[in-house]
Order: sequence, then C-alpha cells, then structure tokens
Amino acid sequence: MVYVDDQSAPFGRMKLCHMIADTDEELHAMAQRLGLTRRWWQSPENTSGSHYDIALSKRSLALQMGAKPITVRQCAAMNWRRKVEGFIGEPEGALVWLQQHFAKRRRTS
Repeated sequence: MVYVDDQSAPFGRMKLCHMIADTDEELHAMAQRLGLTRRWWQSPENTSGSHYDIALSKRSLALQMGAKPITVRQCAAMNWRRKVEGFIGEPEGALVWLQQHFAKRRRTS
C-alpha cells in the first residue's frame, strides 16, 4: 500500500507532502506512475525513512490512483516503526505503537 500524508510544507513556490509505502518497490512504482524521477527518492540511509517529497498536485493524483491518506504524525510514526521493526504497519495503530515504543525505552533506560 502507498500512503501520502497531509503535510503542506513550503518549498519555493510549491507545497510538499510525503509519500511512503509498505515496500520500496511499491513506492517506486507509484512514483513512476506519477512521473517522478528516482533521483527525488529520499533513501533511508540519508533521511528519516524511505519516501518521496511530492507536490500537493501529485498528492491528489496519487490519491486518485489508490494511495491512502494519512496524517504527517502517522507518517513519522510509520517510518520510525520501519527503522525499529523492519515494516511500517497500519496507520491506524501507528501513534499508539510509537507511544508504546518510547514508553518501553524509558522503562529500560
């Protein structure tokens, strides 16, 4: 599944949001369908997680193509979970997972 968040971050004259997916294969396939080039991919080695920053016009198109809308907080939590567990999980449980993860870390510190 591909997800797009509701962020509207200014970048020059554009507004950007994030696009993530369960797998990089799904992410790159959607990016190609949207007309994005691979060089715009934010790799997990260089960023907070595998994603594309996309213009809001591309967000609308991605939603029309079947991407699921999520909040920016869900996106961040899902990327964090991928770092910890190797998968992003479902957006509905993302914030609860993140709270539990940090609570567990505090108890073991």
